[in-house]
Amino acid sequence: MKPGTSLSGSVRKALDDVQGLSFGLVSTALGFVCLQAAGLMTGQTAGLAIIIAHLTGWSFGLCFFVVNLPFYLIGYRLTGLGFILRTFVCVTVLSVLVAFLPGLFAFKTLNPLAAAIAFGVLVGLGLLGIIRHGGSLGGIGIAALVVQARWKIPAGYVQLASDILIFCCGLFLFPLDLMVNSFIGAVILNAVIAWNHRSGRYIG
Repeated sequence: MKPGTSLSGSVRKALDDVQGLSFGLVSTALGFVCLQAAGLMTGQTAGLAIIIAHLTGWSFGLCFFVVNLPFYLIGYRLTGLGFILRTFVCVTVLSVLVAFLPGLFAFKTLNPLAAAIAFGVLVGLGLLGIIRHGGSLGGIGIAALVVQARWKIPAGYVQLASDILIFCCGLFLFPLDLMVNSFIGAVILNAVIAWNHRSGRYIG
């Protein structure tokens, strides 16, 4: 293979990853805007961030960024420096987008169930794009990908199990009707990932 051909292929792959990660992050951020506008919560690392934000009064974006910090060390040991750097960039960009986007538009009315469905679809599609192009949103998502790669358990099912634990904690903090709609959104999100993400398709 000629050096020029190899370089051209590398540039195309880099551009493909940039556009894929950008699409995934914007889609995910829009999903979280719907979630926050309806006063819902979710599971995984974002759910932990929402619970901490509720208890401390800090912004969700800040909590999401901070909660992910301990997982970078775990991610480095399990997935390598390149993956963890991409994850750090993804988490940082998402934290900024979630803080910035709500100032650009507002919902006149937003049915909680509709918001939950929109959240599940938008974030599910966004995460597929992020994973496909070598990134992640850190935290429990890293653990889920590692479990899928090593033990062939779909990442969506691993994340769903973590959601159940987090939602049990949420029941002590949020109204039941809010939790029901939130859980519907989380199930849709994880179903999108479980049905469309297969072991070996994006890893290895």
